[in-house]
Amino acid sequence: MANDSKTWRCGKYELSFDRPRIMGVLNVTPDSFSDGGEHFDQDAAIEYGLAMLDAGADIIDVGGESTRPGFTPVNPDEEARRVLPVVRALAKEGAIVSIDTRHVAVAKAAVRCGASIVNDVTGFTDPKMVEFVKTSTCGVIVMHAGEVAAPARTHATVQLDTSAAAFVAEKAREAAVEAAREAEKPARRRRGKLLGEPKVEAKLPGGVVQPSLPLGESEPAPESEPETPAAEQAAPAAAAPETLPAATEAAPEPSDHLAAMMRRSARREEAYVPTSQLRRFTLPDSAPIMRRVMGFLSDQARTLIHAGVSRDRICIDPGPGFGKTANEDIVIQRETAKMASLGYPLMCAVSRKRFVGAVSGVTEAAARDAATFGVCLGAIQAGANIVRVHDVAGFAQFLNGYWAVAEPQPRRAFVAVGSNLGHRCDNIRAARNMIAEIPLTCVSNCSRIYESEPAYETRQDTFANAIIEIKTELAPLVLLDELLKIEAELGRDRSKKAKANGPRTIDLDLLWMDGETHGGKKLRLPHPLIGERDFVLVPLEDLMHDPARFFRYNGVEVKEPEDRVGHIVGELGRM
Repeated sequence: MANDSKTWRCGKYELSFDRPRIMGVLNVTPDSFSDGGEHFDQDAAIEYGLAMLDAGADIIDVGGESTRPGFTPVNPDEEARRVLPVVRALAKEGAIVSIDTRHVAVAKAAVRCGASIVNDVTGFTDPKMVEFVKTSTCGVIVMHAGEVAAPARTHATVQLDTSAAAFVAEKAREAAVEAAREAEKPARRRRGKLLGEPKVEAKLPGGVVQPSLPLGESEPAPESEPETPAAEQAAPAAAAPETLPAATEAAPEPSDHLAAMMRRSARREEAYVPTSQLRRFTLPDSAPIMRRVMGFLSDQARTLIHAGVSRDRICIDPGPGFGKTANEDIVIQRETAKMASLGYPLMCAVSRKRFVGAVSGVTEAAARDAATFGVCLGAIQAGANIVRVHDVAGFAQFLNGYWAVAEPQPRRAFVAVGSNLGHRCDNIRAARNMIAEIPLTCVSNCSRIYESEPAYETRQDTFANAIIEIKTELAPLVLLDELLKIEAELGRDRSKKAKANGPRTIDLDLLWMDGETHGGKKLRLPHPLIGERDFVLVPLEDLMHDPARFFRYNGVEVKEPEDRVGHIVGELGRM
């Protein structure tokens, strides 16, 4: 389960995993496999990123280069032009932004613009990328992109049958072959080859031996593709050569290597794969596959640690769809618990991938969200911490429903209550009683009610203010919606004609929630104005020791009392 003690430090943010975290996919590209072109316009991309935050995303993953099968590499300058304005705008709204890139220059620029995470699909095999991240404080995602099929085997598989009938039949075959050879001597030579000599197995391009089929008929060698060198042509899946990590591969440039690997991956997925014997199992053996995936992830994580990147900044991702067939992806997903045991935060990035379509029977990528949720749920149960999805709103609803039943998890939160219209203290007490009726929520403590000067909009009556401490099992955005319902029921006017900081019968602000950091237009956690509000910090002193120190520790700037707004001027009684 995601409910564990791991934390992930990403710049000024720290993500805890007492519940799974949602990463929303934002492709600022014209050709991504499921949503290409939908958010290519920068304004549209920014609006969509904010909408994902308001729908429940904890992280927004911004990418400017599609890495789908058959993709065309993008120049770093063009990639930066696409993503930097989007990164800057989302970071300004308090979002935790991840930059999905394999180019060092783009990663550097994005971090300067406010990105907190570098998501490298080549797994930090570029020493320049390692050199950059070791000098920053950003979080890093190490992804495995490569083929995981077993190395080629040039010898035939031997099958043993110990029955007496098989022994007798074998001896008879040997005798018949020997008799035929004796009868044909002396044989005439044709073109340097003896007639009757056993047929030599054909070799495929690249030197891989094509074994005989079970029925004794040779499978024709696959036709070579004009644009692909013979050495790159796919061998049978059961005998595909192992691909070395990019860091140890001498010749190709990283971008060319990744594009070529993804082209081969697509051909492997679609091609008929001959085999020397009938398959006895529905999936390939997991051991060699997981040795490659987990070995690469462990090695690259250690490389980063040795370079100076702290362990709590590293997240790992097995890279579903990158050089892997549907069968291999399923094997890897079933071994999620083993990958989680490595001790790093674990990403599940299966959204709308080809193997999800294969297991669900859904051809259209954009229609695979329901199947994606099912695969993600299995990964969460096995220990995945972060789920990367396209449909944030749908998955957040799915996760909230599941988590409420599967994981009892009350967390502490603080709600600020204020009123300066009508019977102020009665309004505050009514709000307290209604908060206690919110599902999966209870009121655990209340401050006294204080009178304060109006803040921001000073030409209005003084306020009555208090802080309510609650315990809740709801997600922050779900809790916020419940608080807004209470405001509406008690007569709060939120229409456009109402002043933002003007008079109101009731005002409820979610200030802070245990383990939650959130950005966006709808909700910011911790509340960005806590540190300057005297009418919040003074009532909090009734509930905790030294609230200023508490919030400073949580990354909030807290002003000195004389520099705050809405100063407390009196006490109005107990809640």
